[in-house]
Amino acid sequence: MSMMDWNDYRQQVLAGVGDMGKLSPDTVRGYVQLGGAGGKTGHLDAKTRELIALACAVTLRCDGCITVHSEQAHKLGATREEIAEALGVAIALNAGAALVYSTRTLDALAALVDI
Repeated sequence: MSMMDWNDYRQQVLAGVGDMGKLSPDTVRGYVQLGGAGGKTGHLDAKTRELIALACAVTLRCDGCITVHSEQAHKLGATREEIAEALGVAIALNAGAALVYSTRTLDALAALVDI
């Protein structure tokens, strides 16, 4: 059993982007151009970029990004194990960010004590 109907949700997201494109075509055109810019360098293959996108999507907590980039990664041959490894990077990065921001919180607390 799935948490949600990701295929239906992906279609809803894409339809919403299509509607946004009708209202503000330059915005969506710019987004598409930005999204494709990295691929033009040829330094990373498309599957690697999708794995990075999935890790970023988790970090940003963007369900729309998750459903779109999961489909793309799958189409490009990313295995479940490769995706899990990329998601492990996101988990570690989020934990690291929490650790860094914890030190900032303690620093803010110390500033209160020093007053």
